[in-house]
Amino acid sequence: MQNIFIEYPKCSTCKKAKKWLEENGIDFVERNIVTQTPTVEELTKWIKESKYDIKKWFNTSGLKYKELNLKEKLTTMTQKEKIELLASDGMLIKRPILLSDKGILIGFKQEMWEIMK
Repeated sequence: MQNIFIEYPKCSTCKKAKKWLEENGIDFVERNIVTQTPTVEELTKWIKESKYDIKKWFNTSGLKYKELNLKEKLTTMTQKEKIELLASDGMLIKRPILLSDKGILIGFKQEMWEIMK
C-alpha cells in the first residue's frame, strides 16, 4: 500500500507533518481533505482499522465544529450519523491523516509517527 497523506494545505500542523515525512525519506501521495473529502465508505473502513474512537476523528478545534455545536450533538448521534457528518465536510475531520501499511495516524504527534521510519 502506498502511504496516503490527507491534509489541508493551509494547516500548520499538516505542514509540519509533511516536512517530517520528507525529512525522514517517507514517500507519500498527497490528498486534499477539502477537495477530496473522504467518503462514508472510506471513513467507515479507516475508523474501524485505526482503533481510534470516532470522537478522535473530529477536528474539535475547528470553527465548523464549534459553529455546529457538535460537542453537544455528538453525544446523541449514532456512529453512522457521525460518519456521514464527517464525510459531509472535510473541515470537520481531524488532520493530517496518514494511511499506511503500518497503521493509520490522525493528527501529528512526532513520537506517534516514528513507527513510519
